[in-house]
Amino acid sequence: MSDPLTLGTAGHIDHGKTALVRALTGTDTDRLPEERARGISIALGYARLALPSGRALSLVDVPGHERFVRTMVAGATGIDLYLMTIAADDGVMPQTREHAAVLAALGVARGVVAVTKADLADPARAADQARGLLPEAAAVVPVSARTGEGLDALRTALDSLAATVPGRGGATGVLRLHVDRSFTIRGAGTVVTGTLWSGVAAPGDEVVILPEGRRARVRAVQVHDAPVQRAAAGQRVALNLAGVGREEVGRGDVVAAGAPLPGPTFRLDAALEWVAPDARPDHGTRLAVHHGTREVPARLAELGGRFAQLRLEQPLVALRGDRFVLRSLAPPDTLGGGVVLDPSPPRHGPSRDLLARLARLERGEPDAPPPPPQPPAAAPERPDPLPLSDAALAAGERLLAAGHEPPPDAEVGRTADLAALREHGRAVRLGRDMHLHADVLAEVRSRVEARITRDGSITIAGLRDELGTSRRYAQALLEALDAARVTLRVGDERVLRDRARR
Repeated sequence: MSDPLTLGTAGHIDHGKTALVRALTGTDTDRLPEERARGISIALGYARLALPSGRALSLVDVPGHERFVRTMVAGATGIDLYLMTIAADDGVMPQTREHAAVLAALGVARGVVAVTKADLADPARAADQARGLLPEAAAVVPVSARTGEGLDALRTALDSLAATVPGRGGATGVLRLHVDRSFTIRGAGTVVTGTLWSGVAAPGDEVVILPEGRRARVRAVQVHDAPVQRAAAGQRVALNLAGVGREEVGRGDVVAAGAPLPGPTFRLDAALEWVAPDARPDHGTRLAVHHGTREVPARLAELGGRFAQLRLEQPLVALRGDRFVLRSLAPPDTLGGGVVLDPSPPRHGPSRDLLARLARLERGEPDAPPPPPQPPAAAPERPDPLPLSDAALAAGERLLAAGHEPPPDAEVGRTADLAALREHGRAVRLGRDMHLHADVLAEVRSRVEARITRDGSITIAGLRDELGTSRRYAQALLEALDAARVTLRVGDERVLRDRARR
């Protein structure tokens, strides 16, 4: 019997993911009234996909809008292979690229590309772009959910690929289910759903809800709405839990059982990879870590080479070998990802012995006890930065002239020039490929502080009107002030952080 596998969709908004899932499975994964009214996916959707061989895959349908990338990541963390959709009339779009970056960060390298809307435009151009973006895709198949063209070929391609993908059925250690939904069914009680990462779930199991540590009992188990006596790793699972209320377990929690149980951690030592060399943030940068179905802020502490320690502001439940995604906070953008090497390290800085140990862990070698901590050496005095070059000065003038609507970095100057401006405190990042002059940010900060002092708070729309700019820049500027710990987001409003603490 084949191991269970979970297939996840990916792709830009309005490229036909949900329509394609409906055509393949007969299931409309847009179950919320708001999704049907707006015509876009907001939450994760689920379906069962039957393949020609008789095999069935669990399918997770994810949103494509840029506002819901964090929801996409939560759905993608448990998948074994992907179904990327690229519309024939659009080709590769921004969220196509970001979803591809998320898949790469999670190590999901196997998948199939569906060139959708093949009845509306010649699919050749989009197919060529797909091969350039995802050269390791097993197949690129033109399809039309409206006419049915290519659906059989797509099912065959997925069937052939699934036969080559190793499942998680052998992952029989500790039971771990990362919860992506929690709800109540009348007469049954609390139900949670998620992809079973490891272990086996069965009625009667005693489980723990992490990180809070609440205990519960599995009353019943379902796979695709059918009761089962045993669910194996790799399957989409629904657990009916006794002993916990709906408000006591939710998305981001982990249902676990067995020994030794993973414990909550506030630090991870990891090997990191970035989507591009210039996407690597500076030491000490605050960013978002997406692991399982949970997202937590963290500080990046460089350890040398590809290794870093992530110092988490909220706990995660991780094990060695888990993969995660890293995104910027202001504005949100996928930077890269990594693999957990030590899920509960002490707080430390770089050392030769530590780097050797992390390299061994990355190679999969058995762990050895870490060396005893050494007394901290006196921090060397940081040398003054080198004088700015003429090119860097010119880039700074361009940023200053652009004000609070800076162009992309490629139109401002070289990466080295912008790095030099940051080193001298004359520029700050406003995104992965955009910088803002420090004097401009100071001016925006003064105006935001004055507006909040007068009105009590400010919204994105309020700053947009205040500056006479677009919503996009207003949002990026407020998120930059959030990251600088000037403002604090409360719902849709920002308040001054120092006053919020009083």
